[in-house]
Amino acid sequence: MFFTGYKCVKCGKEICGREMIYTCPDCGGNLMIEYDYSAIKKVFDRNSLLKNNDYSLWRYKTLYPVESRIDELEIGWSPLYKTDSLGKKYGLTNLYLKDDTRLPSGSFKDRAGAIVMEKAREDNIKKVCAASTGNAGTSTACLGAAMQIDTMIFVPETIPRAKLTQLRVYGTEIEIVKGTYDDAFDLCYSKCRENGWFNRSTGINPFTREGKKSCAFEICEQMNWEAPDMVFVPVGDGNIISGMWKGFVELYRIGFTDSLPRLISVQAEGSNAVNKAVLSRSAIQSVAGNTIADSISVSLPRDGEAARQAVISSGGFGIDVTDEEIIMAVKELGREIGVFVEPAGAAAFAGLKKAIRGNLAESNEKIVIMATGNGLKDIDSIMTNEDKIDII
Repeated sequence: MFFTGYKCVKCGKEICGREMIYTCPDCGGNLMIEYDYSAIKKVFDRNSLLKNNDYSLWRYKTLYPVESRIDELEIGWSPLYKTDSLGKKYGLTNLYLKDDTRLPSGSFKDRAGAIVMEKAREDNIKKVCAASTGNAGTSTACLGAAMQIDTMIFVPETIPRAKLTQLRVYGTEIEIVKGTYDDAFDLCYSKCRENGWFNRSTGINPFTREGKKSCAFEICEQMNWEAPDMVFVPVGDGNIISGMWKGFVELYRIGFTDSLPRLISVQAEGSNAVNKAVLSRSAIQSVAGNTIADSISVSLPRDGEAARQAVISSGGFGIDVTDEEIIMAVKELGREIGVFVEPAGAAAFAGLKKAIRGNLAESNEKIVIMATGNGLKDIDSIMTNEDKIDII
């Protein structure tokens, strides 16, 4: 294992060692896991993958901070569709959709869960907790059930019924919080500290980012080791986009790719703290967090600073979209390419359409849009807006 330690996203402090650490002991900032990339380059190259028949996220195990792997469920290697019909509609010759709606719990969050839950098992953890609007929680509960690890999920009272049903089916302990996701996050944090439980919550646990970077690895390999020009990512807490950037950078550092993409942060207008910080080049500030897309509904993004840095470092930008634009994107993805995504998962496509209208995307660029959650996770929001989507 080539995991060497941590580096603080906020103050830059470096910490050696593999002991589980949540946040920076000096400033409380989020931590980035570090590796010995020179050593990795000596033992891991693209040719080694040609002989690897393991088409899951574990084919890149050399780049993860865990010794073993989850075998109970198949995670990763989701399809990357070249959507020619949709691309033609918008004048794009190289438009792709990365479909993570088909992972075990139905969302991208299983990538993070694979690494976090394996870390918990290696450390002989008896109980894993998470704060979630739904997807991170259902993923934790799903993998916990498969691995026989006790879990407890803190969710806001606005959690979609389908996601609450998933939690109940997986048999996790559920704490429904009267308040927002941010309230659930704070309660989970305090309960974990009080009881010594393992906190899987986004941002607070640096191992989540390590699973999410796997998507960048897959995209590049599926594109024959040519990094895309632009990747449109739905952003809430900021952990997905920061993880994606880490993955693209790591592949570049070890010589698997020779370029880096621009990352486009797509947020709902009422939940756009990261985009505001990117535009102002300033620290993350709390916003209302109001949007129909529950998975990206966050007042204070817990991995916001890492997300802000990822967008700026990549040369990307932020795009805000309305709830109506998100719902229309759900409809269009379903009818044009047959992929049903929840509102948060459709936000990336809504952002792409807005970028095209603003002449921010070139016709010949290789563009990837992320579909991060299955539409069956939140049918109430879609049915409530049936006048906008015309599904009945």
